[in-house]
Amino acid sequence: MSPYSQVETSIIGWTIRVRGTVQGVGFRPTVFKLANQMGIKGRVLNDGDGVSIEAFAPKSTLAAFVQAIAENSPPLARIEEVTHKELEHSDRLGTPAIPTAFVIDTSETSASNTIATNIAADAATCAACIDDIFSPSNRRFRYPFTNCTHCGPRLSIIKGIPYDRSMTSMAVFPMCTDCQREYRDPEDRRFHAQPNACSLCGPKVWLEDKNGIKVDFAAISTIDAIDAATNLIKQGEIVAIKGIGGFHLACDASNEQAVATLRERKQRFDKPFALMARDLDLVKKYCQVSRAEESRLASNEAPIVLLDRNELAILEETEVQQIAASVAPGQATLGFMLPYTPLHQLLLKSLDMPIVLTSGNRSEEPQCTDNDEAKERLCQIADYFLLHDRAIVNRLDDSVVRVVDDISACGDISSHTKVAVLRRARGYAPSPIKLPPGFASAQEILALGAELKNTFCLLQNNCAIVSQHMGDLEEANTYRDYQKNLELYKNCFQFKPKLIAIDFHPEYLSSKLGGKLALEIESKSETEAEIEKSIVIDKVQHHHAHIASCLADNGWPREAGPVLGVALDGLGYGLDGSYWGGEFLLADYGSFERLANFKPVAMLGGAQAMREPWRNTYAHIVAALGWPGYLEQFAELELTKYFQSKALVTFNSMLQSKINAPLASSSGRLFDAVAAAIGICRSAVTYEGQAAIELEALVNDNIIASEINHGYSFTIADSENGLPYIEPQIMWQSLLDDLRLGTAAAVMATRFHIGLANIIVAMVEQLCRHKQLCRHDQKSLPEQEKWMATVALSGGVFQNRTLLELVRQNLTKGGYTVLTHQQVPTNDGGISLGQAVVAAARQIEKEERSHVSWHTWASR
Repeated sequence: MSPYSQVETSIIGWTIRVRGTVQGVGFRPTVFKLANQMGIKGRVLNDGDGVSIEAFAPKSTLAAFVQAIAENSPPLARIEEVTHKELEHSDRLGTPAIPTAFVIDTSETSASNTIATNIAADAATCAACIDDIFSPSNRRFRYPFTNCTHCGPRLSIIKGIPYDRSMTSMAVFPMCTDCQREYRDPEDRRFHAQPNACSLCGPKVWLEDKNGIKVDFAAISTIDAIDAATNLIKQGEIVAIKGIGGFHLACDASNEQAVATLRERKQRFDKPFALMARDLDLVKKYCQVSRAEESRLASNEAPIVLLDRNELAILEETEVQQIAASVAPGQATLGFMLPYTPLHQLLLKSLDMPIVLTSGNRSEEPQCTDNDEAKERLCQIADYFLLHDRAIVNRLDDSVVRVVDDISACGDISSHTKVAVLRRARGYAPSPIKLPPGFASAQEILALGAELKNTFCLLQNNCAIVSQHMGDLEEANTYRDYQKNLELYKNCFQFKPKLIAIDFHPEYLSSKLGGKLALEIESKSETEAEIEKSIVIDKVQHHHAHIASCLADNGWPREAGPVLGVALDGLGYGLDGSYWGGEFLLADYGSFERLANFKPVAMLGGAQAMREPWRNTYAHIVAALGWPGYLEQFAELELTKYFQSKALVTFNSMLQSKINAPLASSSGRLFDAVAAAIGICRSAVTYEGQAAIELEALVNDNIIASEINHGYSFTIADSENGLPYIEPQIMWQSLLDDLRLGTAAAVMATRFHIGLANIIVAMVEQLCRHKQLCRHDQKSLPEQEKWMATVALSGGVFQNRTLLELVRQNLTKGGYTVLTHQQVPTNDGGISLGQAVVAAARQIEKEERSHVSWHTWASR
């Protein structure tokens, strides 16, 4: 007998399409429950375009159903679009009939070439699953892979779409009878939870020593392998732990010897280690935690949050074990995260101190993800290995965020509070970023990012998918991982780019890959139409991409006009072939004009100046005062003796001949120069940005308040090409005078930050006044064509919270609207988004000009 009955006249059918992050988040079960509550018949299924629903009911009920779907989506879902149209019964069955029930149907693949289906990001364990693993009567008691539709692995285990178990690394673990029952029960929160498993049918965890011998946890009086690993950490051992997106190395964060040993073995000499603590109360014993920071720590994304340390007196009062000095040398902050998987919850439950939880790799390499790979690469670092047999398909580093401008009263989360994402990976990627108004007609664009802190971006269907953080492409394993992830995203999102955006720098590996990919795509073209439409390569200047990224991050409409962009970073290849890094740009998405910059100063030894900060100090001092003038005033300084220990004859020759000493308007190198002058990281740095980070660490709110009117002075001068530039000569005179007087390093660091913020604001004001004066008849211009008092701040230097907040607050007081990053990093991790929207804007503008030209010709 047919499961369908004749249509009642009052009942109609709708096809409802839901696009966004709607697979793998319990969306179909939610729709199923709503439909049954409202008496709706039909079906719901996943396909390549998102979630498809066929619903039969009276029109008013269907309208209420659509609204209910939007208002009752699951915690991890993110709806981008809900559309519907009336379903012709002949389309459904060829007869005027309706279903007798509402069902979850089998998923369908789709040939659709759209990014309509978003892959959900991995999510921290929900409260209900935590209760399960700590309840002795629950069948998942102490099971480290417990999850449900509200939490657990997503991107880390997925191989393709639609998001079904067969398309994940859970495919090799058939569900037992009890798990199948949960999976099929609409009233269970594990209804259609694809990674669902238990200790009988799911992945297993075990402990080995570094020689590959399994540890008998019962023989050492522990409950299980995780409990044994906890005890080993307490005893000072280093344990490699296979997590959700890669391996970590763990040790007792209060054990100086253990932390120092980890640094030595890992060859990570200064860069701060991340910490994990069992709960917020323990974090608060070590750091100041605002409401906004608490919210981020406890969020589904569960990132590392950079927190200000508590004062030593507070730590002594609480009588907690002190964090080892080697955890974050030279830092005023600590990076904390909370347990975000059941395994971490179980590991930390009985630990009264935080643990170091740093990436499981050798220095500069990507995280290990495979058991055999980890045992081979980490056997000289870890004493023990806590392993499991669920494959990590996609490597995911921990995300890092920092709360900025957290000036709320009474601990409440203020509208002024902003969360800056410094590294976008686990928990955030690959959540889509909706493009601003004006980009709906953009073609499919692949943007390949920068060389450092690389991400790539897929742009299509009016949204951008920015990949997880990959790292520095110069490292061979990272570059291979980059290419692997690129193929995965292209396959998962059925993505065929029509345009590839790359950095303007010709030697970036990502830029070179762009040309190679274009040739490969063309060679695979099957039709004459495809062959004729060759892949276009669009080269995007580095700092233009920074500003465009900030605009897109803030939803700035494509046709809203230009802003004044301030892009401060280490280096980017300029249009004139020189190195830029301190830029003031009049920019919209499609184009930019360089209005001003920092003073170009030689990089002694080229790239070597990035590794040895003293070279920048010497070059800056020679440029500001001349070596004879400097010696006349400051011969007695310890800094002078340091310089004189170097081969100055050679370096002076390099400066004069400009051989291996390229000029760079780099604000990053200015920070290096000032830090080294004060005595911070003078000889060398062991990681990017170390000198600037340790310089900022000397600054605190109390010193800023006392020194706010004593910032070092800079001036604005005009260069030979007519562009104004920031001249640091007076700043150097003042700083060197302070050195001679024995002024505290913290005071000098503070005065530098205040002075630099002041001159950036002064440059903005001068440029805006100049632009206004150039427009003689402002009143006659349409409102949207007037100079807009909007400033976009981007570039890695604006990771410096002190500088960012000083600049933003001063600009805001001056009446400017200030745009900063929130969804993507201000550093090079956000470059790929900028490249994508620049290329899209240019493509759209080209088509619009072509359209206008055709109409002009046709009207003749």
